[in-house]
Amino acid sequence: MEMNVLEFDRIAREVFAPVYRFIAEKIKVKTGVTEGLCVDLGAGGGYLGIELAKITDLKMYLLDSSLEMVDIARDNIINAGLAKRLHAIHGDVHNMLMPDSSVDLVVSRGSVFFWEDTTKAFREIYRVLAPRGIAYIGGGLGSPEIRKQVVAKLKEMGREFPLAGKKGKKDHQALFRRALKDAGITNCSVIRSEAGLWIVIRKEMME
Repeated sequence: MEMNVLEFDRIAREVFAPVYRFIAEKIKVKTGVTEGLCVDLGAGGGYLGIELAKITDLKMYLLDSSLEMVDIARDNIINAGLAKRLHAIHGDVHNMLMPDSSVDLVVSRGSVFFWEDTTKAFREIYRVLAPRGIAYIGGGLGSPEIRKQVVAKLKEMGREFPLAGKKGKKDHQALFRRALKDAGITNCSVIRSEAGLWIVIRKEMME
């Protein structure tokens, strides 16, 4: 069943809100990065970035390949009163406009599973990371309790999780490890837990 951008955003806003809050807190605790520049990849309506901005002093670029989503994110940023620190921009993870070693934190929830060339994307993320910079990328619903809430609300709306549809099971954990290796990134980890599947990349101080 197809879904338009506005409906997708409504579900993200009304159903997935507790997911973004939980993951924002997790990112803050796991990375310890609370100031500097952050890029949220595949940001959609900007909900993860907005929740992260509420609990940190980060300045952010919310990047998405959909112009419609960028417009929605801009409205959400203004409504959240965060226009001085957050900026929604149109862009592609495979070719970001940020300079080398300029970003302190890269985050993303959900988009990594749809990247066309994961190895190239990981190389690009590593390129823009500043020394001691961290990337926290993956997907999940935060906790079993939140997952139950999300699935129940989607069922009420006549939808099933995942929204993207089932395209056959893949061993994403192995695929991401291979892509990281092919990208030449060694200081990294791929972790599967109740919180989902998450990739952590740390850039060395000296290159």
